[in-house]
Amino acid sequence: MLNRVVLIGRLTRDPELRYTPSGVAVTQFTLAVDRPFSSNQQGQQREADFLNIVTWRQLAETCANYLRKGRLTAVEGRIQIRNYDNNEGKRVYVTEIVADNVRFLESGNSAGGGANRDDAPPPYAEAGSSGGGGNRGFGGGGGNSGGNSRKSDPFSDDGRPIDISDDDLPF
Repeated sequence: MLNRVVLIGRLTRDPELRYTPSGVAVTQFTLAVDRPFSSNQQGQQREADFLNIVTWRQLAETCANYLRKGRLTAVEGRIQIRNYDNNEGKRVYVTEIVADNVRFLESGNSAGGGANRDDAPPPYAEAGSSGGGGNRGFGGGGGNSGGNSRKSDPFSDDGRPIDISDDDLPF
């Protein structure tokens, strides 16, 4: 069985940080992800999906500290569907992405609605780590072990042009 999702989009609002009664941090935010097509022939109106993202523990606190409305962000996680009975006694279903890896794709000052902070956020945050790191393919890096952490990141931009022939592209 496999339940993995990778999304890239922009935050529609600042993350909301809360704590459970037992003191566990949880953050929720909405990610707007463009659809790969436009709704008319001129391509003037783009469509997007608005997906609810949930992060837990250290990842939740990191997202709450660094993410802001409008920031371009990559999220890796799993789809979760939960349900509850509302005040009218009707069953309500909620579909959300439980993220275990979040990558900040823009610096705080480059996004239109981004944070204006002097401290730079980590390039990614991953569940179970403190300050980013890990050796997962999407998050890359090997923690905060000096200069070699970006070398193992397959998504890093080292300034060289990417050489891809038209035959390699699927479209």
